[in-house]
Amino acid sequence: MLKEYIAASPKAVIVIVHGAFEHGGRYKTLAENFRADGYSVVVGDLPGQGDEKGKRGHIRHFQQYIDTIEGWVTYAKDADLPVFLLGHSMGGLAVIRTMQDMALPVQGVILSSPALGIKNGAGKPLEAVSKVLDRVSPSMLVSYPYNPEIVTRNEEVWKMDRNDEKILDHVSVRWYKEFQRAIRKAHVKAMPDVPLLLMQAGDDKMVNLKDSKGWFNTQDLTEKAYKEWPGLYHEIFNEPENDQVYRYTINFIELHC
Repeated sequence: MLKEYIAASPKAVIVIVHGAFEHGGRYKTLAENFRADGYSVVVGDLPGQGDEKGKRGHIRHFQQYIDTIEGWVTYAKDADLPVFLLGHSMGGLAVIRTMQDMALPVQGVILSSPALGIKNGAGKPLEAVSKVLDRVSPSMLVSYPYNPEIVTRNEEVWKMDRNDEKILDHVSVRWYKEFQRAIRKAHVKAMPDVPLLLMQAGDDKMVNLKDSKGWFNTQDLTEKAYKEWPGLYHEIFNEPENDQVYRYTINFIELHC
């Protein structure tokens, strides 16, 4: 189910796409800040996460994410306002893949530490096993303990996340393999020519900076901007310096609104 934050006199609509293991409810503060600044927000849960129906932590195909995001943007377009897509981590990857395949009519794309290359993936033995399981038992769940201390330095967020039952600690073999396949496709397909802002955590423990930079440098766009935040962990919108990140984001949106 989509959650809406409607501004009094909205200048645009921002569609937020959350990352892996989490859910749209974690973006309440960010959405309320956007609303206070005159931007309506649409945010929901991706398939297999949050309150969405279906097996938690499992998808059959990454296309499910693409179809979901397309639906959110279509819904946002009903307001007849400019629409911006903001994706974090795996949500950033899903936004990239959606734009590559669907070329949605959005005013701009904002990526927060997009998952274009993952640190600490499965070792070679597990990779080999996962290829077999992807064929014979794709919905089998494997443990992936969530550690809030490696995604943000914000202790208040640690406390909330440790009590958040909607955060996943298991994902399916198929989810993992589809994640990998989506990363590979993102690096070989082209983005449509829309304004792009990629913001990358400088001390990211989850994704590889070189992959974000490498992908960004290959994009042949009329307008694109790369901003690295030195010392910040993966969730830049939750970091103690989040106000600086937010203002940078707002400046980009206002420039293209």
